[in-house]
Amino acid sequence: MSLNLDGIIGNSPALREVFKVLEKVAPTDSTVLITGESGTGKELLVRALHKSSRRAGAPFIPINCGAIPRELLESELFGHEKGAFTHAIRSRPGRFELADGGTVFLDEIGEMDLSLQVKILRVLQEKEIERVGGTQIKKVDVRVVAATNRDLEHEVAAHRFREDLFYRLNVIPMHLPALRERVGDVLLLAEAFMRRFCGLKNRKPLAFKPEASDMLENYSWPGNVRELENLMERLSILCDNAQVATDDLPEKIWKDVGQVRERPAPAVFATPTGFCWPCLKDMQEKSLGLKEFLDEIEERLLREALDRASGVKNQAAEFLGVKRTTLIEKLKKKKLDD
Repeated sequence: MSLNLDGIIGNSPALREVFKVLEKVAPTDSTVLITGESGTGKELLVRALHKSSRRAGAPFIPINCGAIPRELLESELFGHEKGAFTHAIRSRPGRFELADGGTVFLDEIGEMDLSLQVKILRVLQEKEIERVGGTQIKKVDVRVVAATNRDLEHEVAAHRFREDLFYRLNVIPMHLPALRERVGDVLLLAEAFMRRFCGLKNRKPLAFKPEASDMLENYSWPGNVRELENLMERLSILCDNAQVATDDLPEKIWKDVGQVRERPAPAVFATPTGFCWPCLKDMQEKSLGLKEFLDEIEERLLREALDRASGVKNQAAEFLGVKRTTLIEKLKKKKLDD
């Protein structure tokens, strides 16, 4: 059976090694434990595993063990009988029953409570479950694939994860490499995401300038593929040009690759050659205080503006960059409105 890798993009040596293992494991019913950092795309890999197996036509049921409150997770996994707890107004099957014949994906299994780990172990060993509040044992035919971003061996040593469950899950270990380890895949993914997001916005896909491409490839991507996908969506909305330039990339990328973004020089007052701002010495030579000195400067500017405007107050106000009413008030105050 050929691999169904729909949705997985990449051709790096690290990813090809994963595909080799996947090709051998997919036709079997062996339990698989996938490890990898958050955002690497573990669920995509599990879906590819399911689609490439003999169970492809049966249900694929994912459940995030860290996203469901612990008191509800048992019911979600194994179902419950009517009256088993408050609000259990009817019987309901759990994910394992719904996945009968197919695959159950236990994502972030490292977050699972120790009391539930015992019941997962029973499913793996005996292929049977018992609903919450029930007395009947139900047989289920499911393949279990688990994933975690934790070091489960460390969790076992810290007594936060059952050793027997770890070895039962870890029949076939698979490690999904971080994006920074997938040499050559960053731009393939970036271009694919950009085509998708620009297509959703009826926009021509943005290209990447060589300098921007270099920065994307050299960035460490702590958020992995998920971070790259989010950045491409942001650029597809905010980038004004047809090409993504380095200035379009966030500051954290600049810092991570060891480059400093050039900032425009702060605005300064341009002064013509030979011009000198009034200084303290000028004020002292005239034997004036600050207020009187500034009043004299203001009066000189008012007179000059009126002269240049031939007495037309609207135009004089424009020369000074003030409203006409402001100019008139100042002229009245200085008795220059005659």
